[in-house]
Amino acid sequence: MATHSIQTIWRENNIFDTEIDGHTISIDLGKEQGGDDAGPRPKKLLLISAAGCSGLDIVEIARKMRIELKKFEIRIDAEMTEEHPKQYTSLKVVYAFEGENLPKEKLERACNLSFENYCGVLAMYKKAVPVSYEVVVKEG
Repeated sequence: MATHSIQTIWRENNIFDTEIDGHTISIDLGKEQGGDDAGPRPKKLLLISAAGCSGLDIVEIARKMRIELKKFEIRIDAEMTEEHPKQYTSLKVVYAFEGENLPKEKLERACNLSFENYCGVLAMYKKAVPVSYEVVVKEG
């Protein structure tokens, strides 16, 4: 079994730095919460991980299907509790494609393969909360 390990180091105030694959990621609180706004909030990074994981799958699958992507965006709408510990209670992933003569059925299949079979981040989310998705294809 593979293992991923990270080390996060407190820099100052509410700022923490983590080096991952040669890149430093800083997390912090917003100024309204007593932070310096030196980086994104931790929970939102979870959403970035889900979007990036699934997006990488879809780009690779589309390449194999010989679909030439011009514009591809992923939005995740996440509902969150008001009380502590604040956590996500549901996620909706919206895969949006724009281009000329895009094969909607193939794009739907690529998104479904990522959502159901390949994206490990979404797989972890699905064990904890309801997760749904939608595919939007616009000509243009």
